[in-house]
Amino acid sequence: MNLRPALFLDRDGVINEEVDYLWTWDRCRFVDGIVSLLRTAHRQGYFVAVVTNQAGIGRGMYTEEDFHRLMERMAEELAKHDVHFDAVYFSPFHPIHGLGDYKRETDCRKPGPGMMLRAAEEHGLDLPRSILVGDRCTDILAGAAAGIGHLYLFGTTESDACEGVSYIPVNSFEAIEKQLLSSPFGAL
Repeated sequence: MNLRPALFLDRDGVINEEVDYLWTWDRCRFVDGIVSLLRTAHRQGYFVAVVTNQAGIGRGMYTEEDFHRLMERMAEELAKHDVHFDAVYFSPFHPIHGLGDYKRETDCRKPGPGMMLRAAEEHGLDLPRSILVGDRCTDILAGAAAGIGHLYLFGTTESDACEGVSYIPVNSFEAIEKQLLSSPFGAL
């Protein structure tokens, strides 16, 4: 089986501007350059997957249906630019603040690698050749735990270094696009 590399993207702070507990379209603003990054990833044959913690669901601030409705609207807007997500994975759980069934520890909540490992299993992904872009150390730690080969910490959300893992800090998608374009496997 020929495994395909993936571009894993955190949502809040990477795809859309960071807003506390975003779940309505009126508060959603795409990060500058995300359309170009998605276009390059598609052109180079990457599988594009969103991997996002959504503790607001677990805290009872919004529902899973609200989350899906926003993701559908985001997909509609991105489709106008001929780009898309191949898959969306989310973790609604929180081990401390979750309510009811949402209050639990799980490996699908970053920094656990569960979302990336599930995506790799379901879609035949080559994690060592894959890229993860996140704006928090929990994203980077999850990517490292999953065995993702290229980790990028995007933006300025984290003020301290992510300890114990190797990653590249970036403030724009330019370096990530260069990584996508320099991939030895080229367009599929």
